[in-house]
Amino acid sequence: MLEGLSGSLQRVLDKLKSKGKLTEADVDAAMREVRLALLAADVNVRIVRDFVDRVKARAVGQEVQRSLTPGQQVVKIVYEELTDLMGGSQHRVNMAAQPPTVVMLVGLQGSGKTTTAAKLALSFVRLQHRPLLVAADVYRPAAIEQLEVLGQQIQVPVYQQGTAANPVDIARSGLAEAKRMGADVVIIDTAGRLHIDDELMDEVANIRAAVEPNEILLVVDAMTGQDAVRVAEAFHQRLGITGVVLTKLDGDTRGGAALSVRAVTGCPIKFIGTGEKIEPLEPFHPDRLASRILGMGDVLTLIERASQAVDLEKAQEMERKLRTASFTLDDFREQLRQVRNLGPLDQILKMVPGVSKLKGLENVSIDERKLARIEAIISSMTREERANPDILNASRRRRIANGSGVTVREVNQVLNQFEQMQQMMKRFAGFGKRFGRRGALNALKSMGDLSAFGQGGLPGNVPAGLPHPPERVRHHKKKKRR
Repeated sequence: MLEGLSGSLQRVLDKLKSKGKLTEADVDAAMREVRLALLAADVNVRIVRDFVDRVKARAVGQEVQRSLTPGQQVVKIVYEELTDLMGGSQHRVNMAAQPPTVVMLVGLQGSGKTTTAAKLALSFVRLQHRPLLVAADVYRPAAIEQLEVLGQQIQVPVYQQGTAANPVDIARSGLAEAKRMGADVVIIDTAGRLHIDDELMDEVANIRAAVEPNEILLVVDAMTGQDAVRVAEAFHQRLGITGVVLTKLDGDTRGGAALSVRAVTGCPIKFIGTGEKIEPLEPFHPDRLASRILGMGDVLTLIERASQAVDLEKAQEMERKLRTASFTLDDFREQLRQVRNLGPLDQILKMVPGVSKLKGLENVSIDERKLARIEAIISSMTREERANPDILNASRRRRIANGSGVTVREVNQVLNQFEQMQQMMKRFAGFGKRFGRRGALNALKSMGDLSAFGQGGLPGNVPAGLPHPPERVRHHKKKKRR
């Protein structure tokens, strides 16, 4: 997501930060590169011009000239202007004073409305609401069946009247059904349409008049670039949309739509969708995305994901086992599952401040299929084998390899890695008892050259056994000569 723009902007701003004093010529040269980076990211030309002019006006002003670190001050200005360009702050769903809240999804064919409807419903479920999905797309083959399957997956009821009914009647009846069953949110999935199709645009306008939605969310495929902006403008003029949902943002390395839609239409981006899994939509935070673009990470989103995906009781139990060195293969498998629940690991890494600038991790791509294979290997073992890997002889390892669809060599690799991990934990537990907190910290430092992190490098390989704690060095004062 936004990798091209992020990399270009970070390179430009790093040059500025390396300068002790900034001249107007330095700022001009940097803004030229920023302009090219934004245009390459498919951002609207008018928006690029306005953005660069605003940044330049502030960057050559008194706030930068009087700053002790002019380069850092320019980065701060770019961050603030990027945040403002994308909406300034998070915009929440307009909830009805008297339930149910009605949300109508509109958009082009193939923009991902049906999947978005299910993801949005799951977002409401996580917030303790009771949503109802209404299938008002009677034109696309199997659209109703798709919504029903998704509804079953997330355990949300779906109201439908088949393909012969009128979409306006379906929406009106769906709202009545929501009131009858006590649902407090109604999500209406409408048919995809071209913004130049007057007949279908009139139909969706009639649905709006029939149900008077609290939110009309335009679902936009971020990969369509400038087309997304034109579509948003056309729908806004006809329907008065109240917000935008950007889908497939993880597939768009340019990100022009995310930076253009809000500025052109005036409608806030309320949610972004990434990945094909049915997981809650991610609320759109302009400040957090600006932070990601500039390589500052996104710790708040990472914490929120972890709080939703990680079971606190299991985490506390895992911490106790790590401390007492009683970690088993069952625990290892559970840890893998919880990590995978956070989302794609390469995205998670980029949310950590500074990771994108570490040497070797600029364009990191983690093959999550390897994690799935490790989980399959552990799951192919018996309960006894997972509790006591020492009993795994050659015939058992062959059985596990056949059961998990891998080679015996891969099974051996997993077991060797787990054994090294157990040895490390035992040594940590021993260090904690013998030397206390300071001894454990020294042991950690000795595992690799941690100072390399600050220099843009990576720590060295962790040895199987940890060295002894460093001996105390006595410092003797030199005797003064008389």
